[in-house]
Amino acid sequence: MERAQKREVVTALHDVFAQSGVIVIAHYAGLSVAAMTRLRSEMRSAGGQVKVAKNRLVKLALEGTDAQGIADLMRGPTCIAYSEDPMAAPKIAVKFAKGNEKFVILGGAMGTTVLDAQGVSALASLPSLDELRSKLIGLIEAPASKIARTLNEPGAQLARVVAAFGRKEAA
Repeated sequence: MERAQKREVVTALHDVFAQSGVIVIAHYAGLSVAAMTRLRSEMRSAGGQVKVAKNRLVKLALEGTDAQGIADLMRGPTCIAYSEDPMAAPKIAVKFAKGNEKFVILGGAMGTTVLDAQGVSALASLPSLDELRSKLIGLIEAPASKIARTLNEPGAQLARVVAAFGRKEAA
């Protein structure tokens, strides 16, 4: 790689690290091309990306970003998974690691917080933003529906009483 290409890679990675909500670092040694392609497609469908770059270039790109604390993890054959959604990349990475023992999660970063492998797993176990929104809407909607049922109940009781008198007189 020429110097100009290296500068472009460092600049692109620096922008990625500055804009990502979460970054996951993993070893991928021994992973087949098909498995790596599957990981990339799963990550892309969840709104994230997977990149493989030289560790030295990644360390240079990390300088000056919130995630510079993960530079120590860049040893050996590592790949970087990242996404703007703080739940997407960890969920896909942990799910993929369960099915592939050659994919080992080393850690990651969320903002200025450096995560170890257990931290990434804990982050992956949290519900997604959409799940939290649906639960919140359900909690807000429940009292309103209870109030509506309570207000409708006296009218329904009155209708049942009138119907019972009607059946009694018909008999």
